[in-house]
Amino acid sequence: MTDRESADADQNAILAEWSGELVTALQIEEFEVDIDAVLGLAGIAAHSVVRPAAPLTTFLVGYAAGLATAGGSVTANEAFARAAAIARTLAAERRPSDPA
Repeated sequence: MTDRESADADQNAILAEWSGELVTALQIEEFEVDIDAVLGLAGIAAHSVVRPAAPLTTFLVGYAAGLATAGGSVTANEAFARAAAIARTLAAERRPSDPA
């Protein structure tokens, strides 16, 4: 294993542990977090808008997904996927140099 692979494995383990702790503390154990999907979305926002758009985007997508699941017609994962698709589409329409 290379140093880079080892560092990635360490980071993934830390993120999985943190995610598990947070899910338990927030009492949302029924939701399985797709860490790669969340980080991928954050990366798209950071590179398409500006870096601080990453946490803002993931928060808003999570919030929208939570609202969508409140009615019970979709699962949390489905709601996240739908909200994330909207965010990815908006980000694709931008360039990092857009002043908006």
